Amino acid sequence: MLKTVFSGNNFAVFLVLTLFSCKKHEEESLPYYNTPDFDPHFITGEEAVKQIPHTIAPFSFIDQNNEMITDKTINHKIHVASFIFTSCGSICPIMIKNLDVVNKKYEKDPDVVLLSFSVTPWIDTPQKLAEFKKFNKINNPNWHFLTGGKGEIYKLARQSYFAEEDLGFTKDSTEFLHTEHVILADRDKKIRGIYNGTLQTDVQQLVKDIEILKKEK
Repeated sequence: MLKTVFSGNNFAVFLVLTLFSCKKHEEESLPYYNTPDFDPHFITGEEAVKQIPHTIAPFSFIDQNNEMITDKTINHKIHVASFIFTSCGSICPIMIKNLDVVNKKYEKDPDVVLLSFSVTPWIDTPQKLAEFKKFNKINNPNWHFLTGGKGEIYKLARQSYFAEEDLGFTKDSTEFLHTEHVILADRDKKIRGIYNGTLQTDVQQLVKDIEILKKEK
């Protein structure tokens, strides 16, 4: 028979650690990002309304089903943005494979949307994107592969998603965009995380962070 004995000091230490653990769990949250340098702001949602003006700008693109997808599609939803092209033979296949972890977990969750923007939209027609999605065995109706005007996609990537955070607003919008970065945005379209889509550990963290956002009110 096991017997647990707490001395006065031991019990005090146990109580402090328990309270600290509970408080840490209650305060678990993600930072907000407002600028291309990804300087984190650890503030409350109420504070973010005034202190974090940056949100994902309005957009309108066509997906693999030849359907219009706009910023309204992600209203009040958590979304994950990535930038790919169907003929990419380097980082894109790795990113798609890793993001499939997110895909499988939230495939039946309409509150989590994945947006993959083509950075070669002049090549990636809706038909090509549909073939790409089928080739990768992706059945999630909430994972949209998007095409449209090159300038519009590049501007959104760099000025809204800060997809190349080391360059941000200063990059020439016509220069080719090729990034492994995956961006997480909350229900208010505010950026809450950036991840390396080629790293499984980063994508695992992305899933954990989505769970944190799902608990936010």
